[in-house]
Amino acid sequence: MAPELIHARWRKSTYSGDSGDCVEVAGSDLDVVPVRDSKNVHGPYLHVSTRAWRTFISSVRAEEFPAPG
Repeated sequence: MAPELIHARWRKSTYSGDSGDCVEVAGSDLDVVPVRDSKNVHGPYLHVSTRAWRTFISSVRAEEFPAPG
């Protein structure tokens, strides 16, 4: 894990419930949002630009993605 994320406070959505099938994000002093798989906390993670993350969250809230299934 990158040194800047060793003490990061990772969080997941309250909508994820207890299933464990979700992503977690961490705060960062960088202009990126670290994102990882909650089932593999020691595995790889992504750095998503803050702008891209805000666009993604806005799209989710606006229900712009089709429901699975």
